Amino acid sequence: MTDKTVFDTYTLGGITLSNRVVFAPLTRNRAGEGLVPSEFAAEYYSQRASAGLVITEATQISKQAQGYQNTPGLYTPEQIAAWRKVTDAVHAKGGRIFVQLWHVGRVSHVDLHGGEAPVAPSAIRAETKTFVNDGFADVSEPRALETAEIAGIVEDFRKTAANAIEAGFDGVEVHGANGYLLDQFLRSSSNVRTDAYGGSVENRARLLLEVVAAVAKEIGADRTGVRLSPVSPASGAVITGEEQEQFNYVAEKLNGLGIVYIHVVEGETGGPRDAAPFDYAALRSRFKNTYIANNGYDLNLANQHLAAGEADLIAFGRPFLANPDLVERLKTGAELNQIDPTTLYGGGAKGYIDYPTLDG
Repeated sequence: MTDKTVFDTYTLGGITLSNRVVFAPLTRNRAGEGLVPSEFAAEYYSQRASAGLVITEATQISKQAQGYQNTPGLYTPEQIAAWRKVTDAVHAKGGRIFVQLWHVGRVSHVDLHGGEAPVAPSAIRAETKTFVNDGFADVSEPRALETAEIAGIVEDFRKTAANAIEAGFDGVEVHGANGYLLDQFLRSSSNVRTDAYGGSVENRARLLLEVVAAVAKEIGADRTGVRLSPVSPASGAVITGEEQEQFNYVAEKLNGLGIVYIHVVEGETGGPRDAAPFDYAALRSRFKNTYIANNGYDLNLANQHLAAGEADLIAFGRPFLANPDLVERLKTGAELNQIDPTTLYGGGAKGYIDYPTLDG
């Protein structure tokens, strides 16, 4: 055991974090025309800059990558410029900020793609919904990616990582979790390919590893993280019992790439931590750099895991939405504001930047 707590500083690659609290990525569906970040995004993120590390909402690497209404991209000059306002605002408050890059794959709708089908490892429809046309609707039937198309997706991740650095981000998090494209490739329930990207544990991990290698080569491994959710059934992912072998392999290979962190959803995203059996210590033992633990943490559990060496940083999600000064509230034991659930997705300033802080 150690005496580490969430309030201690931490060195992440080449940057120093003021504490071990991470503001987890959370989709808010407030992007404007051209899928640029909300006009309020700079204030929203800078309000939460007291977190040791801020990780943005999931951000598209291309138009094809979109799966939800009004989620931002980082592949046009206008998007880069808008994100620069966000990073400048966070840095002005002394914060550090990574952008989470995603491709949703099959978790999408034809109305977001001019009537074209979403893409996926295989033509298997996800049992889930997406937010489109101002409401939730079943996702559309996807088409399987051709092998020749996959290199283009790797290139989109690489280019968008370069855009992130141009926009002033301290690094990027590759979204390999929660039932989105890279996670879809990892799972035999959504990937029944017979080419080099399907079948074996190694083949199913190939796309994720190619993406991460390309991003790390472009911007540096010390500015590259990956999010994983081994046993979360989010977005139609199916848990089959193969997860330990698959994700142990992934962790070993990510360790070999020297990336700065893995960000692990422990249990079901937004749900129980014990949703399915999984040995997170075995996963952590295979990855030697920073381990960010996520899902259902409060202050006591966070400090227990830090003291036991079971995590290096702790990500907090929903508590940060209604409590922009969450770090201070954790320090002082102040009561937490409650979330207004009607303002989570879509809308403007209300429920986004107007939650009260302790200093008024």
